[in-house]
Amino acid sequence: MEIVYVYVKKRSEFGKQCNFSDRQAELNIDISPNPELAALYVERNPVDTGIQCSASMSEHEANTERFEMESCGVNHIEGGWPKDVNPQELEQTIRFRKKVEKDENYINAVMQLGSIMEHCIKQNNAIDIYEEYFDDEEAVEVTEEAPSAKTINVFRDPQEIKRTATHLSWHPDGNKKLAVAYSCLNFQRAPMGMSYDSYVWDLENPNRPEIALKPSSPLVTLEYNPKDSHVLLGGCYNGQIACWDTRKGSLVAELSTIEFSHRDPVYGTIWLQSKTGTECFSASTDGQVMWWDIRKISEPTEVVIMDISRKEQLENALGAISLEFESTLPTKFMVGTEQGIVISCNRKAKTSAEKIVCTFSGHHGPIYALQRNPFYPKNFLTVGDWTARIWSEDSRESSIMWTRYHMAYLSDGAWSPVRPAVFFTTKMDGTLDIWDLVFKQCDPALSLKVCDEALFCLRVQDTGCLIACGSQLGTTTLLEVSSSLSTLQRNEKNIASSIFERETRREKILEARHREMRLKEKGKAEGKDDEQKDEEMALNLEELVVKAEEEFFDVIFSELRRKEVEALKKKPKPKKQSVETEGGEELLEENVEEEEAPEEAGEEREEEVST
Repeated sequence: MEIVYVYVKKRSEFGKQCNFSDRQAELNIDISPNPELAALYVERNPVDTGIQCSASMSEHEANTERFEMESCGVNHIEGGWPKDVNPQELEQTIRFRKKVEKDENYINAVMQLGSIMEHCIKQNNAIDIYEEYFDDEEAVEVTEEAPSAKTINVFRDPQEIKRTATHLSWHPDGNKKLAVAYSCLNFQRAPMGMSYDSYVWDLENPNRPEIALKPSSPLVTLEYNPKDSHVLLGGCYNGQIACWDTRKGSLVAELSTIEFSHRDPVYGTIWLQSKTGTECFSASTDGQVMWWDIRKISEPTEVVIMDISRKEQLENALGAISLEFESTLPTKFMVGTEQGIVISCNRKAKTSAEKIVCTFSGHHGPIYALQRNPFYPKNFLTVGDWTARIWSEDSRESSIMWTRYHMAYLSDGAWSPVRPAVFFTTKMDGTLDIWDLVFKQCDPALSLKVCDEALFCLRVQDTGCLIACGSQLGTTTLLEVSSSLSTLQRNEKNIASSIFERETRREKILEARHREMRLKEKGKAEGKDDEQKDEEMALNLEELVVKAEEEFFDVIFSELRRKEVEALKKKPKPKKQSVETEGGEELLEENVEEEEAPEEAGEEREEEVST
């Protein structure tokens, strides 16, 4: 049997072909020894020689020049005016424009540039050079990479007395800066000499903050204006609302009047999507939600009291500790309270009582985080006590999904802006949990120990790649997640939508079942009450019948006795005496029969009544 091995590689992969042939040995050169040269050498026996097979290497050191970065501001002003014309004076500028417009060179230049511009406009109208041909198709990049995250940078509180990083906000343009609010939330336990400053950090320079914000009271919240990246809104510990313009420096630009501000620390501030970009609203644990316009921030434009009894009494209001506003739903906003209840409100309602639409209750403690899903606003995430819960506006009695109860208290949470099925949570033991509902729902896809102290706040960058976590000692850690957690997967939107819809239907079925069981129990309880009432009525009827019979017979017997007495009075007395002496026995029998006669009549009437 012949053994054959077949090569499946291409011929080009084997390398150059070797052609071997058999031939006789050939002598190319023959050098004969020269005895005269031997006198020039001394024979050494034995001979030790060292041979180095590897190439010889040399080590060199170089000290590079240190590169220091500094931030410098540039002030752009209007230019191009002559020295004798003041750009601030309107009359001078108008006079100069009229003078230039009359110049023939100006007219010729405008006509020449106008034709060139017209040609460019026609080209743009004919061909859209910025058109994206495959914009409708979703990214189908699927990565097999395991979920992971790594620490990129750490921003530490520069003050000696460390404070808690209570809130984070990303710069809206490019996300190259991070604003951090620092304060001590322990009531009346702030250490002496504690600084009130909060900072804006540049991601490329973690050694020192770019700018320090100096409020009158420590900041609990801090938010960038999405329309004007130079403006920041802060909520103070004493209840005031402060506004900064970084172009003007570190001092407060606008500050609310303390008489019209909140009475407790401001735990939530959000900018509204308005035409002016100056409207915002805030929430505090005093139970009030206030609307502000930073152009006239001295007092709020509107106040809503979080009283779920709809009596508008401040003493019955629930303390607000988190806020949620979605720009696609401009009339709705949601408030998370200290009592574990989420209040859904309608801003456009006519009365303050009608502004509270409905409530969602399911947590045992304060709701520290409340956020709608960026892809499905009907579903929202809440973080409080030891769990994170996902709700649907269609199911008000209970949440549709929730995590298991953790050993450590949860402090914050947020959805991923690029993946609808991914959200993040922080815990008091310094752990960051990343949940992927498509991957698994019972446990987090990745659990990362960020630091040894408790984590208090969390903020995700718009691209979904970077996560900033603030700790109890004021350390802000910047982490970068793997591409599998920051890239939209194939059919993820449809899968996440089906998961939310399935769980919503399941909760509705369970709610209907519980409702039926409650109605049955209520019906049984009412049935028992009716039976007891029927038995009591039956007993009462028997007693009434017996009592009526006794009264009836008493009336009859009393009437019979009266008639007998009248009959005895009508009979003559002597006749009765003669009866007693002469024929007493016969007359006595007749009298007895006469007495028995009415009794028999009475018995007959009793039988008729009883029948």
